[in-house]
Amino acid sequence: MKVGLFIPCYVDAVYPEVGVATYKLLKHLGLDVTYPEGQTCCGQPMANAGFEKQAIPLAEKFDERFKSFDYVVAPSVSCTAFVRMNYPRLLNGKHGGGAHVCETAAKAMDVVEFLHDVVKVEQRLGTFPHKVSLHNSCHGVRELGLSSPSEQHVEKFNKIKDLLLLVDGIDVVEPDRPDECCGFGGMFSVEETAVSAQMGRDKVERHIQTGAEYVTGPDCSCLMHMAGVAKKQGLQIEFKHVVEILAAGL
Repeated sequence: MKVGLFIPCYVDAVYPEVGVATYKLLKHLGLDVTYPEGQTCCGQPMANAGFEKQAIPLAEKFDERFKSFDYVVAPSVSCTAFVRMNYPRLLNGKHGGGAHVCETAAKAMDVVEFLHDVVKVEQRLGTFPHKVSLHNSCHGVRELGLSSPSEQHVEKFNKIKDLLLLVDGIDVVEPDRPDECCGFGGMFSVEETAVSAQMGRDKVERHIQTGAEYVTGPDCSCLMHMAGVAKKQGLQIEFKHVVEILAAGL
């Protein structure tokens, strides 16, 4: 099983430690993982801003760069969801409705779902003796199925929590309204600043009410938004991507 590691722009530029932790964790589990050089943005920012045509060349480059791998794994639910949900439409529709066949969308996976559903990790992982509040990012809940959406009458599950419970010493809790948006939403935080900020304040407050020392989740963009809110308000709580916790102490 050949795994291509995709590191999104904001992880590479702002949270490189998350990319390193992802690679470290995959290697620790004995996987054949490669970080292809020359990879760029997946095109999500352009498409979300209404400029889908500008995303097509990036999608083509991504498809070419990763098509030889069995799985494309990324520490980002939003980028993974964009590739999986939008690439077939963007690429297959470009050349007369199907001349270009997208080869990567079906095998693009967030690292959490890859470890949970494909690798089926059961071994004990790292050590993290802290109380951690779990953040369920919207793309993860409603597009990738990492956890059960509260608006549906389905049996509750959470793949992120399942993996975190493999870490020694951890105490995992969830806030009230566990799958409500933190307010980031990419372009939403730019276009609706006041609403986004209030949603962030509400979400951070609910995480703090759990008594947790850390907030964790599968997407750096949500964590970045909430960390900014916490810093502005002088709140004493820290934020870590889930792979940083899974890889802690390995």
